[in-house]
Amino acid sequence: MKTLIISDIHGNLEALQTVMKSAQGKGFDRTWCLGDIIGYGPNPNECVEAVREVAELVVPGNHDWAVLGKLDINNFNADAKTAILWTRGQLAPGNRVWLASLNVREVVGQFTLLHGSPRHEIWEYITDTSVAAKQWDYFETAMCLYGHTHVPALFTLREGKKHGNTFSFSFPWGKPFPLPKSRLLINPGSVGQPRDSDPRASYAIWDDEAGTWTFHRVKYPIEITQRKMRQAGLPIRLALRLSYGW
Repeated sequence: MKTLIISDIHGNLEALQTVMKSAQGKGFDRTWCLGDIIGYGPNPNECVEAVREVAELVVPGNHDWAVLGKLDINNFNADAKTAILWTRGQLAPGNRVWLASLNVREVVGQFTLLHGSPRHEIWEYITDTSVAAKQWDYFETAMCLYGHTHVPALFTLREGKKHGNTFSFSFPWGKPFPLPKSRLLINPGSVGQPRDSDPRASYAIWDDEAGTWTFHRVKYPIEITQRKMRQAGLPIRLALRLSYGW
């Protein structure tokens, strides 16, 4: 079975539609979403409805919670706060109820799914090996899938070792590769707002029969999303950053 794994869509419908079309061309059987479906982008309802239709498992992100009033928006920067308030005014009641029903952590087979980190499912950023090394005691499965940073990543734990033995694993793009035989933390990157200096939408596919993982990038019509954001009156910086992948 092949699993499409997406995260951090952020109301970017063009990016989401492009990713789904690209993934369909490669084949997949189910979809998991690691949160932040909304926030920043101009199509919150359309993105929520698309994820509701296709995803088997979904966990909420910090922007999802902020729009629902579950987080203090004063902890966000000014542009993000503006987008959250705008999204609150746009989100349909049914989509609000559905988002509020999501569990912050899901476990399926050898995977734990969450948005931020095993220690703090909603908010903590796993940015480097020092942060990743502190996560292993907070989940029991072999692998944990997370999002939040908007940067594709894979961290490994050497067998039989604990803290101080966490490493960042280098991976190829667009080619299936066998995962290391160790405990893993894996981030598929962001669909709607990449932050690794590559503006293309990012996603991943896990093939459990072959035991392979593939990171994918796909170009989408950024200018359409940017035009919608300007028309909606969303902060111009949020639109501009999409062109640069930051």
